[in-house]
Formats: sequence, structure tokens, C-alpha cells
Amino acid sequence: MSDDHDLKLRVEAVVMTADRPLGERKIASILDLLTDAREADDDSDDDGPVGPGPVASIREAIEALNEDYDAANRSFRIERVAGGLQVLTLPEYAADIARLKGVRQQSRLSQAALETLAIIAYRQPILRADLESIRGVASGEVLRGLMERRLVRIAGRAEEVGRPMLYGTTREFLEVFGLATLDDLPQAKELRPAAPKQKEAAPESDAQVEAEPEPTNPAEASVAEAQPAGTGDDD
Repeated sequence: MSDDHDLKLRVEAVVMTADRPLGERKIASILDLLTDAREADDDSDDDGPVGPGPVASIREAIEALNEDYDAANRSFRIERVAGGLQVLTLPEYAADIARLKGVRQQSRLSQAALETLAIIAYRQPILRADLESIRGVASGEVLRGLMERRLVRIAGRAEEVGRPMLYGTTREFLEVFGLATLDDLPQAKELRPAAPKQKEAAPESDAQVEAEPEPTNPAEASVAEAQPAGTGDDD
């Protein structure tokens, strides 16, 4: 058995049994491939270019494993999520996994919870007062529910009177929504629906043009356009 193949199997065993995403550096540490103790303790995000060494070897092993999975038409891959690597099933099997876990309709996030979570994700760290100002309603219960699900956390306190709490998303939030980092959140232009194509206005006939009286001046024309339908001069 070659060293590369042996490393690939060891990496697969670690990633398959881990209960959370692991970075390449952490995997190398678990496999006792790092000689520097400080480097072994560093569990920072490894998503970036690396030179030759244990971390690069782990990354190559992950790529080789995914090539094997694709060639064998497996139902899973090793993907980067929440700053680490984790085995994830392919999206087309989500319904089967949901039934296995007994996920019920009522366990899904409500519209209010999704709205609150989206605001926190894009505006974090955010005060509850600012959150409620954006939503226009009290959000205490929704916030508590999101914190119980470990999707939202207290991210600190604001430097103002009373030092109110600031809220942000958690690592679990990234895992649940399949994001490597917050930078992977869709941008506003990606969420905006495409504007419908406007139909070209039919040319007016001479009769229609003649039937419409010209306003006496531009100001009168503006007032006429702004006047609600059915409004009379009964004042």
C-alpha cells in the first residue's frame, strides 16, 4: 500500500467519524503529521493557498477522495463548510435524510424566524432594538427560539448606555446552511428577482391624440396625474 493511499484512507476515517467540520491543519494534527506544537494547536481556517507540507498533503488526499466518490457515483462528498471539511450527502437525497431523522413540518423555521435570521446574518453584530426597528415588531421570542436552536448567539455588548447585547450567527448557522464563511452569503443583487420585460406600448391613433386635451401648464398636468380616482371638488 502506497503512502499516498494510506494517508487518503486515514484522512477518510477521521473526516467520516468527526462530529463537526475539521480544517486541514486540524486533520494533520490528529494524524500526528505536524512537528510544531504551535502549528498543531492552530485550528484556523485553511481555505487558501498553501505550500508543500502536511496541510497540502491533506488537501490532496481530500481531492483524491472526492474524485473516487464521483467516479463511484457515491451519494456524498467531502465539502468545505463552516471553515472546515465535513462529509455531506448530495442535495438530491435531502428528502430521504429528512425522513430518516423524523423531521416534521412544525420543526422548520417559521417565516418570522427566517426573516430575523436573515437580518442578523447580514447586519451582525446587531442590537435587538435595531433588529426590531427593521422588522417593525417585537422579536424577543423569535430571538430566544433561534438561540435555542444554536443558530444565533450573543456576540458582545455595544459601547453605549446600558451596554445592550449584540447578536450574531453561530458556527452551527454556517453548517446548517452549507456555508464555508459568511462571505458566501448571497449578495443583494443575487437575491433580487429579474425585472419583467415591459411590453412596448401600442402607438396611439390620431383620434386618441386629438381626444386628449393638452394641460394648460406642466404644474396642472402633474396635479392631474397625482389626483386619486374618484376624487371630486366637494370641499
